[in-house]
Amino acid sequence: MVKEFLEGGKIVGTHGVRGEMRVECWCDSPQFLAQFKTLYFNEGAEKVKVNSRAHKNMVLTKIPGIDTIEQADTLRGKILYIKRSDIKLEEGVNFVQDLIGLEVVDSDTGKVYGVVKDVLRTGSNDVYEMKGEDEKMYYIPAIPDIVDEIDIEGNKLSITPMKGLFSDED
Repeated sequence: MVKEFLEGGKIVGTHGVRGEMRVECWCDSPQFLAQFKTLYFNEGAEKVKVNSRAHKNMVLTKIPGIDTIEQADTLRGKILYIKRSDIKLEEGVNFVQDLIGLEVVDSDTGKVYGVVKDVLRTGSNDVYEMKGEDEKMYYIPAIPDIVDEIDIEGNKLSITPMKGLFSDED
């Protein structure tokens, strides 16, 4: 199931004395999250106007009407959501939240290997952390030689495993 609202970050503290808040960014970058003028609380149920800016590895956010450190502190721990339709992704790019939970299957045989549990950022390429049918964790490099198809609607990640990916063989 594709979620309409995606987790963008969490308010982790205050910044200054005028109601600005520090947001831990759960997106690709603080700059990405800071571009939105409307975010949401309560999984999309509550719309909130924001004025944000990237600051180091965080986002500093100001919400109209939140003007003191005490008011801002009451929002600590709240999750900020982004509406999916407000985001324009390049072709072939997916949200991490959409990848988590995909069933990993062999492109040739249809054999089910397990389920994607997380996406790890390594710099050169992402790595899909998968919990196998045997309850072990496996790490699948997100490269074209291995990942054949990502089908979000079909809840499937089709791969051609490289030798040794699921065993200690050479």
